[in-house]
Amino acid sequence: MNSLFQRVHQLDTLAFLWVHASKRFAYRKSIRWISRTGDGYLYILAALALSLLEPDQGTAFLVAGLVAYSLDISLYLVLKNVIKRDRPAMRIDFYEAWITPSDQFSFPSGHTAAAFLFATLVAYFYPAFALPCYLWASLIGSSRVLLGVHYPSDIAAGALLGTGAALVGLFVYPTLIATTGAP
Repeated sequence: MNSLFQRVHQLDTLAFLWVHASKRFAYRKSIRWISRTGDGYLYILAALALSLLEPDQGTAFLVAGLVAYSLDISLYLVLKNVIKRDRPAMRIDFYEAWITPSDQFSFPSGHTAAAFLFATLVAYFYPAFALPCYLWASLIGSSRVLLGVHYPSDIAAGALLGTGAALVGLFVYPTLIATTGAP
């Protein structure tokens, strides 16, 4: 199994280097801005605004989101600290990332997980906004590779983690709302 992970890492490194060697991204500020929209502040602001403006649907969105993010963050921390995959700048001698990441390890991408979690909740509660939210989540994931702090498979794992956590939150929230008597 170790050789499988080594092969995945080799392919990831080749894809990462191809993006950075063959593409010149003169718009670093735009990429940084896209990445920063996934820092987490917008998620809580949107959920709180929805719960105030739309008590029934918005409260359900908030409760499902709280359950999902709790699971997401827990699994994210466990995976990061068990797998301990170094970030690209630590493994590739001649490469320097465009930003300083918030932690040491890269797998999975927390920004991508949170963005796909949010997009999945939006798709469920507000389907008309699903496509823009998934496009935005994909841009956040892409920005993390372009900024040099993640490999492509970190992004895929983050998308799976966030989507899975959102699905659990959507499964659990009706029981929580029924037990607490929230609208």
